[in-house]
Amino acid sequence: MYAPPGVRCNPNMAVPGTMHAWVLGGPGELIFSEKPVPVPGRAEVLVRIDAVAICATDLEVIAHGPPALVQGGLPFNKGWTPGHEYMGTVAALGPGVDEFAIGDRVTVEIHAGCGQCKRCRMGMYTSCLNYGLNYGDVDKGHRANGFTTDGGFAEYAVNNVNTLIRIADSMSDEEATLVVTAGTAMYGLTELGGLVAGESVVVIGPGPIGLLGVAVAKALGASPVILTGTRQGRLEKGLELGADHVVDVTKQEAIEAVRRINGGKGVDYVIECSGAANAINDAAHMLNRGGKLCLAAFPHEPVPVDVAHLVRNNIYVYGIRGEGRSATHRAEAFMRQKRFDARLIHTHTFALADLPEALRYARDRVEDAIKVVVKAR
Repeated sequence: MYAPPGVRCNPNMAVPGTMHAWVLGGPGELIFSEKPVPVPGRAEVLVRIDAVAICATDLEVIAHGPPALVQGGLPFNKGWTPGHEYMGTVAALGPGVDEFAIGDRVTVEIHAGCGQCKRCRMGMYTSCLNYGLNYGDVDKGHRANGFTTDGGFAEYAVNNVNTLIRIADSMSDEEATLVVTAGTAMYGLTELGGLVAGESVVVIGPGPIGLLGVAVAKALGASPVILTGTRQGRLEKGLELGADHVVDVTKQEAIEAVRRINGGKGVDYVIECSGAANAINDAAHMLNRGGKLCLAAFPHEPVPVDVAHLVRNNIYVYGIRGEGRSATHRAEAFMRQKRFDARLIHTHTFALADLPEALRYARDRVEDAIKVVVKAR
């Protein structure tokens, strides 16, 4: 019977002592294991995981390690569980928690900053200066589930109350896993200034973040919203989510097409979501003078950047990590109000025990997979 000291449980929602969880062995090696159900501390809750979406960063972490940082180093062979885009039900309350009740349906943010460093005090908890430095000492406060601490490819996880967003019963489990993806897009637009109504926006890359970047930009009133990419099916999905124009870069030169669509001039904002090697330079040349560029993806290798063009044209460049500044709360509100339909990017669902196959679908884009969701129950 799960009954840790100081933790409030409810007999109507019994919690087992152990759980199934996927554990990372060596690079690319996942092992379906049994682990003790974790215990929430002060200001934390135990979340019964009901569904978790697969992110491209999960694939990167499982195969190569970074940006995960576990016990001060690479995450391999440390009994660590990846996965970060999950939702579920509050199953137990740690000491001092009265913000949530057992049985509440929630979706989660990844990062809970330490709350003590300069960045956390500024509200930039995804840039916590103690990222990865607690080495498992969660009393320090910092957690990034699925990166520095155990994540969501399991039946239960511990979350700080600051990372929880209560969701309506009308929102399905699968849709709720997409709040964090929409939150990343929302964070990017927030860092670019937030007031994009009537402003022109280009989104580069029709992956999950890019597609929901289109949806969020349109919901905020941007016009025109232009999506560029290489896959026709995903570009068509972008039109469904609100893009005014799409550019297939295999058929048109992207910079020329964007400027033509925008009346012969550059746009106000670009959100770069592809991680392609030349995307930064392409984005810079799509912008008008004084424009702003948000980098929501990154190349795997260092790339040359035309800094002179950025400086001469007074172009501002912002990098974002995750979904900071409570952007997930705003994204959830938009989704709850049906300002856009994030469900359009959910394409496949698997059981938790079938995670390796789910990862294959996401990695290889089997059957044109976009967002693959794993159900824990």
